[in-house]
Amino acid sequence: MWGIGKPRSKLGKWMDRNGFEQQTLAKTAKVSKNTVSKVCNEKDYIPRQDVMKKILKAIRQVEPNAKMSDFWDM
Repeated sequence: MWGIGKPRSKLGKWMDRNGFEQQTLAKTAKVSKNTVSKVCNEKDYIPRQDVMKKILKAIRQVEPNAKMSDFWDM
């Protein structure tokens, strides 16, 4: 099971609930694995706007109604 004992951001928790793997998100969003790792594990990390858009576009393939505010406090 994913997410046991790890500190996770809102995006990381969403990925755990939906069984979405970090490497799959990195490949689909065309961003680095390190960026996805930071976004999923660091609660205070907010990626650049263009990276957010790429990640959100990949997430919307699974959840079409997802919004940026679901994952990042802005």
